[in-house]
Amino acid sequence: KSANPQWREQFDFHYFSDRKDMLDIEVWRKDNKKHKELLGTCQVDITALPTKQTNCLELPLEKHPGSLLMLIAVAPCTGVSISDLCVCPLGDPSERQQISQRYCIKNSFRDIKDIGFLQVKVLKAVDLLAADFAGKSDPFCVLELGNDSLQTHTVYKNLNPEWNKVFTFPIKDIHDVLEVTVFDEDGDKPPDFLGKVAIPLLSV
Repeated sequence: KSANPQWREQFDFHYFSDRKDMLDIEVWRKDNKKHKELLGTCQVDITALPTKQTNCLELPLEKHPGSLLMLIAVAPCTGVSISDLCVCPLGDPSERQQISQRYCIKNSFRDIKDIGFLQVKVLKAVDLLAADFAGKSDPFCVLELGNDSLQTHTVYKNLNPEWNKVFTFPIKDIHDVLEVTVFDEDGDKPPDFLGKVAIPLLSV
């Protein structure tokens, strides 16, 4: 019930290669679970923004009244990675020793915000639900920790996909929950939900 909403949410998007990218933003109004109305859209050319600084942008909504006020910072990606299983970032014993030293008790107060990081190896899924008429699915896996989100590639026409990827997240809150969701890719349509598991970090 507000024409001037304040969200104050922060989201992190990760880029691992130099490419031209547009940030697409949509504003929606919801009356209830079934009725939604698009209130406007806007775009931000990420490559045109100055790096290593916070950019305050007021973005007018296209073809609709109103605007969005956003703070966008483009910075080198730290602590986040996607790699193949054969080049696992923690596979090197010397690197593992450096990390153990970094998080030992005597160094724990050097950087209070550096809580640690989580490494997840996504190997495979077994006996997934068939989402198409041919009795197959096109599954991919999405990992979410706080507002960080990373995903695997899609394995087509397979109910027992193997991804064999290693994902590394920086931990910002030890009380966060890792959510792992499997979807079926469905072309231009929204992906179909195939299953989900939630793992509290404190249980690891």
